[in-house]
Amino acid sequence: MALTAKKRLFAAAVLAGKSNRDAAIAAGYSPATASAAGSRLVKDKDVVAWLTEHRKKPAARVKSKPGAAAEEAQAVALPAGFDLDAILTFSDSKAFLIAAMNDARAEQKLRIDAAKALLPFQHAKKGEVGKKDQRNEDAKKVASRFAPAAPPKLVANGGKKV
Repeated sequence: MALTAKKRLFAAAVLAGKSNRDAAIAAGYSPATASAAGSRLVKDKDVVAWLTEHRKKPAARVKSKPGAAAEEAQAVALPAGFDLDAILTFSDSKAFLIAAMNDARAEQKLRIDAAKALLPFQHAKKGEVGKKDQRNEDAKKVASRFAPAAPPKLVANGGKKV
């Protein structure tokens, strides 16, 4: 199972040097149950795998300034292979969502959410039509019901013109 957002925040806080309890609070768990949640999360197989993977990278643990722990935790919390510069280059939200949906390195949940957000761009809902379009469509239906009848065919002389 992939890391949830809370688990990723917890792991990033642990990697930044916080205790299990403080990391759980930073991840959004209740202070009353943070100690138990921290103990449980530090043993979670996904969190352990994420921590071992990110502890190998020396660049992720270097602090640039004393107050940068929160920024570092946020930077570490990004998914592996996440390219922030590539995201900032998109000027069209549809193109960004397509790229996020097709990115094999991104989490499955993120890709599914991007696909859900793309649905209105590519497929309109059945009843999702503007007022003018709906009025014109209704007028065509009514007009076809009361259209003038075709002139009668002349069948004199066996169908030959007189």
